[in-house]
Amino acid sequence: MVSMAQHNFHVPMPAQMYRDLRAAAERRGVPATTLVRQVLEEWLEAHRRLVVAEAIAAYAADVAGTTADLDPELEAAAVEAMPSEHEP
Repeated sequence: MVSMAQHNFHVPMPAQMYRDLRAAAERRGVPATTLVRQVLEEWLEAHRRLVVAEAIAAYAADVAGTTADLDPELEAAAVEAMPSEHEP
């Protein structure tokens, strides 16, 4: 079994947020630390996806109109393969 290092992270929060967190964890039947860990994991995954999407968008903007954006031979082949307006 692989042992994963654990680190503690102290997060000061307003009293109302703390009460809301404890109540939400209690409703779900999990410790508050588990709920916070789950929320952070979800946020981090969403953030990773956003970073990748932004990198793709930046790359697409950088290569727009270049041969990296469009292969003229591939486009011509696709146009030839498309049915005309009169074909079923």
